Amino acid sequence: MAKLVECVPNFSEGRDKKVIDAISEAISKTVGCSLLDVDPGSSTNRSVYTFVGSPDAVVEGALNAARTAFSLIDMASHKGEHPRTGALDVCPFVPVQNVSMDDCVRCALLFGQRLASMLHVPVYLYGEAARSEKRRTLPSVRAGEYEALPEKLKQDEWAPDFGPASFVPSWGATVTGARNFLIAYNVNLISTKEQAHRIALDVREQGRGKGQPGVLPKVQGLGWYLEESQLAQVSTNLLDYEVTPLHTVYEEICCRAKELNLPVVGSQVVGLVPLKALLDSADFYIQRDQLFILQEEHKVRLVISKLGLDSLGPFNPKERIIEYMVDQGAGDQVLVSLSLRQFVQSVAARSAAPGGGSVSAAIAALVCSLDLLPTSPDLLILWISSRALDLQTSRPLDLTQTFSRPPDLIQTTRPPDH
Repeated sequence: MAKLVECVPNFSEGRDKKVIDAISEAISKTVGCSLLDVDPGSSTNRSVYTFVGSPDAVVEGALNAARTAFSLIDMASHKGEHPRTGALDVCPFVPVQNVSMDDCVRCALLFGQRLASMLHVPVYLYGEAARSEKRRTLPSVRAGEYEALPEKLKQDEWAPDFGPASFVPSWGATVTGARNFLIAYNVNLISTKEQAHRIALDVREQGRGKGQPGVLPKVQGLGWYLEESQLAQVSTNLLDYEVTPLHTVYEEICCRAKELNLPVVGSQVVGLVPLKALLDSADFYIQRDQLFILQEEHKVRLVISKLGLDSLGPFNPKERIIEYMVDQGAGDQVLVSLSLRQFVQSVAARSAAPGGGSVSAAIAALVCSLDLLPTSPDLLILWISSRALDLQTSRPLDLTQTFSRPPDLIQTTRPPDH
């Protein structure tokens, strides 16, 4: 099984489509990376990108995106509702398939080191990659935001993990690290920003400070106002959705809003969401409301309805659930990453794909890599077919030996030396 890491870089640009698209293109053009989702926000002036690939590929994809953003984003003029400390504000690496958290920590270390060397900017480590407990959470590293950086960088306790301890006005600083799945989840209110923030302080784990903890563990939160939607949001990060699920956050905020006579008008997932998070919430509502629902598709629909996930725009499960997106978007990359032995075993498996098309493409790629051109396409097909018959009486991986001799029916046409 191929190794897959998810990378979720957050860039401080959510309004300029040309910049957003340029960063998307930089990721998409990186070999081995599959861009799954781009979620821009105008009021937050921030875009969240989600892509997957092998550990090495996602590091390259993140670096390519950062290189593109460096010439297009100017933090000196940046304004937005979302807390931020740099043009590439945060870049976490998340284990998806056949990788460990340690693998993702190595991705963060490599990315941070190379980013600092490439752009000469300060880089901090957080999460599982943090080198001190003080820097483990993103809010603590980002405290004071971009505006506080000039003075913050002068303090020994806030010296960056990589790069210079000097202020780069156009960029700010970048925070990178490794973590488990995080769900960015916002609940919509017809209220003021201050009322939404009041509820956020009550529910988030940190609460209002020392001696005043909130009621929801593993939840970060704040309140803001979306001008484009004319409503406020209690914006939360669910650090562990198995400890505090989506429905728990939604129902608690609804309860607090009711106490203030504030209407709740749906909610929003930013980026992608794990399937299990939705199914857990479905099971809650099925039990609470005594419903009879068995199919996965119907359970997902139930949660979309109960939480109002489509209140600010369509919520297409095939485009918003990470397992569905990985299956669709990363399938080709997974196939390409297989060894010859793994590819043969995959073809032999009792599944519809890979099949004849993949086999033909693989053979064509091997022939092209030898710089061999057939005198006729028919002759090439005849030669391949005749060699393939050998597979009936030999081991499959003897294919490499079958093809090891130059064919009589194909002429070598290499360019002359100059």
